[in-house]
Amino acid sequence: MRLTVRLVDIDARGILLHQNDAKSLGVLTGDRIVISSPDTGKATADYVETTTTLIDQGRIGVYHHTNELLVLTESEIVEVRVADRPVSLDYVKKKMDGEKLTREEIRTIVTDIAHDTLSPSEITAFIVSAYIHNLDMDEIEFLTRAMVETGDQISFHTGPIVDKHSIGGVPGNKISLIVVPIIAASGLLIPKTSSRAITGAGGTADLMEVLAPVEFDASKVQEMTTKAGGVIVWGGATNIAPADDKIIIQEYPFKIDQIGQMIASVMAKKFAVGADVVAIDIPVGKYCKVKTIEEGRRLARQFIDLGERLDMRVECALTYGDAPVGGAIGPKLEIKEALSVLEGSDSPRSLIQKSCVIAGIALELAGKANRGEGADLALDILQSGKALKKFLEIIEVQGGNPGIRSENITPGEYSFTVNADTNGYVIDLNNHSLITIARLAGAPADHGAGIYLYAKHGTSLSKGEPIFTIYADRKWRLEKAIEVARTLRPVMVEGMLIDRVPHIREWTPGRSRSMD
Repeated sequence: MRLTVRLVDIDARGILLHQNDAKSLGVLTGDRIVISSPDTGKATADYVETTTTLIDQGRIGVYHHTNELLVLTESEIVEVRVADRPVSLDYVKKKMDGEKLTREEIRTIVTDIAHDTLSPSEITAFIVSAYIHNLDMDEIEFLTRAMVETGDQISFHTGPIVDKHSIGGVPGNKISLIVVPIIAASGLLIPKTSSRAITGAGGTADLMEVLAPVEFDASKVQEMTTKAGGVIVWGGATNIAPADDKIIIQEYPFKIDQIGQMIASVMAKKFAVGADVVAIDIPVGKYCKVKTIEEGRRLARQFIDLGERLDMRVECALTYGDAPVGGAIGPKLEIKEALSVLEGSDSPRSLIQKSCVIAGIALELAGKANRGEGADLALDILQSGKALKKFLEIIEVQGGNPGIRSENITPGEYSFTVNADTNGYVIDLNNHSLITIARLAGAPADHGAGIYLYAKHGTSLSKGEPIFTIYADRKWRLEKAIEVARTLRPVMVEGMLIDRVPHIREWTPGRSRSMD
């Protein structure tokens, strides 16, 4: 069939056909066709969507990423034929049936994901099949290696190369902003690729973007790391493990974080940047991804096992996850808090302690400190001012302002403080609710939005004292966040009195007792 091109400004791969043309070709939505240009000889296969109204019969809608391959012009005539289905779909079906996949089968699936050969629904089928029928350690290794092999990689001439990762789930976990400069200030290289928030109030890349650009390709990451000793960049721009980013996008609507895929996701990006040693932070708590110490130890063992298979030294820290790290939640608030610590502030202690523990593990693994002494060395580097100097170098090499200071950073102009309505103690913090409120206020897209928490578990409060403040860059977002905060009550304050149960019948003094 010959059809006339209509370029469609949709930032994806795909083809749009009128239903009558699709019927003539014998294809349905989700099937594939090959489009070829007689003028240039270029051709590619892509999956089909159909419509009766968005495009006329006799025309073919070509999405933006598909046209990057074909370089077609508006109203050009192209030839179209039915394409074979990818063999990787047979392997996805095999996993759906509960069978174990081979290394080559997983590599074929990952290659097709990385090259956009599989549609979003087909990627979702693979995700769900691995969620229902767990990946074993062999499959996790195969998935990790395939993710690395299908993307760009970084190689350094010196070593050891250090990396760290937190599996997430705890608001305010801004420790990379302190750990990375501590490691770099020790003389080690740490090319930290970080994520943006999907369900949280601020991923590390979102935070760093307050101070400097974070989108660089792999070669630029290597160059900047060599120059400054470390970077904090967005992994999605590097083309490192590109299939992983596409998998994460499809996981999001289902809130799926399948353990095997999560381990492969983390370790693939460490392997791709040439990491020799990796410190993994596993927060544990009732609102975290990992609920118990036992679960945390099992997960840690899997990370360590995969590290051994990939010739990386991995150590995991099970950390307290029932409260935010520090008091700040949201990009500018977290940056301000982290910078104040780098500048010499001795609070918040939770942020300082956790940062030094994770940095200390990495320093020990890299041979910079004896076992058990890494945290002290990390604290020395932090208190000496060397970590601040290094962080400002990292900001500068990424194109930011090295003269920035914590007092220069101001949160959103609209705010509302929630005060205690009774004397008592903080008896519960709901991390999920705190994140929800911060996101409703605009975080992470609005950098000034978020929450500053004044009280944590066990804090004694008097009536009228502040519990937390909500910040927003836009007034309507603040109003929405306040409305939901009243419903969620993310911080519970109670006195010794839990409840008062009144006597139902009226009683008068001196009245005699009687049996009813």
